Amino acid sequence: MFGARAVVRRGNRDEAEKPFWISFADLMTALMVLFLVVMGVALLAVTKNVTEREKKLEQHRKNIEKIMERFEEAAKRHEGIKVDKLRQVIDFGQRAQFAFGDWRLNSQQEDVLRKFVPEIITLANDELGKSILKRIVVEGYTDKTGTYLANLNLSLLRSQKVLCTMFATSGPSLLNAEQKEQVRGLFFVGGYSFNAAKDTAEESRRVEMRMEFLGVDESRSAPPAGTGNFGDCALR
Repeated sequence: MFGARAVVRRGNRDEAEKPFWISFADLMTALMVLFLVVMGVALLAVTKNVTEREKKLEQHRKNIEKIMERFEEAAKRHEGIKVDKLRQVIDFGQRAQFAFGDWRLNSQQEDVLRKFVPEIITLANDELGKSILKRIVVEGYTDKTGTYLANLNLSLLRSQKVLCTMFATSGPSLLNAEQKEQVRGLFFVGGYSFNAAKDTAEESRRVEMRMEFLGVDESRSAPPAGTGNFGDCALR
């Protein structure tokens, strides 16, 4: 009787520890499931944003193509004016070529420009134009004769002369005050010397109108409030 050994039962301790480890495993499983759900939602959101961006970019590209086609149709109504859809420019060809070393246009050339500009304004201010067209840069070019800086100045004078033609107060096909306000807000002057020279010197002495487009989700800035006082052209 005295020699009997006390038997220590450990089953209760083991069973007391089991609920803790089961709960910890369940917690880890729940956290893993939650992590997977969060990651899935995040991936769906990113994919949706990428898809929406791609749709906007594609629509933006289509809008540019559409307005370029409209400019091309407008140019067909005026002999000698062409639209280069790849370069996104309006090329006046011989209708706006300059004599060697000169920045002046004859009355017939000025008439051609003033007849075409209202079509540009109309297309720029319809629903599509307002959503996609940012501005139009008038670019003058020269041939390769002469120095770079001299030709740069000459190209700027040619661009400026085109703008002066739009604001003329005498001659045929004059723009009205409202159209002139539109020109002031939409057109900009640029000069490119003999860069992008064409095959012949005569073809290189030209002026082009390059279209710049708004970016995706970008809006055209409102033109400055006009006073109607356009001033006089300094070029004679």
